[in-house]
Amino acid sequence: MRRRHRLPPAVLACLPVVTFLGVFFVVPLALNGFTSLRGADGSFSLVSYARLLSDSYYLGVTANTLWVSAMVTLAALVIGYPVAYVLANYSGRLAPLMIFLLIAPLLTSTIMRTFGWQVLFARRGMLNVLLRDWGIIDRPLVILQQPLSVYIGLVHVLVPFMVLSIAAVLRNIDPKLKESARLLGASRLRTFFSVTLPLSLDGVATGCILTFMVANGSFVTMLLLGDGKVVTLPVLIFQQFILTRDMHFASAMGNVLLVVAVVCLSLQLRLVRRRGVVR
Repeated sequence: MRRRHRLPPAVLACLPVVTFLGVFFVVPLALNGFTSLRGADGSFSLVSYARLLSDSYYLGVTANTLWVSAMVTLAALVIGYPVAYVLANYSGRLAPLMIFLLIAPLLTSTIMRTFGWQVLFARRGMLNVLLRDWGIIDRPLVILQQPLSVYIGLVHVLVPFMVLSIAAVLRNIDPKLKESARLLGASRLRTFFSVTLPLSLDGVATGCILTFMVANGSFVTMLLLGDGKVVTLPVLIFQQFILTRDMHFASAMGNVLLVVAVVCLSLQLRLVRRRGVVR
C-alpha cells in the first residue's frame, strides 16, 4: 500500500494564517508594486519614481511628511514619558483606570474623534467661548484648519503607543538599583538621570519607532483638521486616487511610505533582538 503523504500538524495549523496574509496582504502589495512600475501605455517604466524623486515639490512633500512625523513623535515623547513614569511607579490600584483612559482614543472612530476636535477648536467652539468668557482673548483663536490642530489631533491618538511602550520597560527596572543609588548619596533627580532614564531608553526607542511609523501613514486627521494646510504623502496619495485617478503615481508614493515602514520595523526588530526576546 502506498504511504499517504501528510503535512505536519504545525504546517496545517499555520496554513490558514499564511493563506490569509498571502491573499489580503502580500498580493495587494505586489499588485501595488507592479502598478507603480507601469507607464501610461502599460509598459515597464520608472517614470513615476523619477517624477517623485526629482520634482522639488514632491521632494518637499516627502520631507514634510518625515518632519511632521518627527514632531509628533517628539511631542508624544515629552507628554508620554511623565505619564508612563507615573503609571509604572505611582499608579497602584488606579493603573487599570489610567490604561483605559489612555487607550480610549484608540477605541473611538477616527471620524468621531476628529469631529470632536472640530467642535472644540471651532471659532464658536468650547475653547474660544471659555477663553472669551474668562477675558483672556477678545477675538476667537483660529486653530482649526491650521497645522497646530493637525499636530494636536495626531498626538492625541498616538500618545498611548508611547506611554505603553515606556511603561512596560519602566516596570521591569529592578527597584534595588534605584535604592542603591539613593544609599550612595544620589538625589532623586540624579537617580533618575543616572539609573532610570538610561535603563528605559529601549522603551523610548520602541515608542518613538511605533509613533513615527503610525504618524507617517496617517491622513484622515490631516485631511479633516488641516484642510490641505499640512500636505504629506498620505494626503497626496488620497488625492491621486480620488481626484486625478493617477494610480501609477499614487502606487509609487505608497511604496515610498512602505519603505519607511519597513525601515521602522527593522529598527524595532533589532531592539527586540538586543533585549534577547528573539534569537
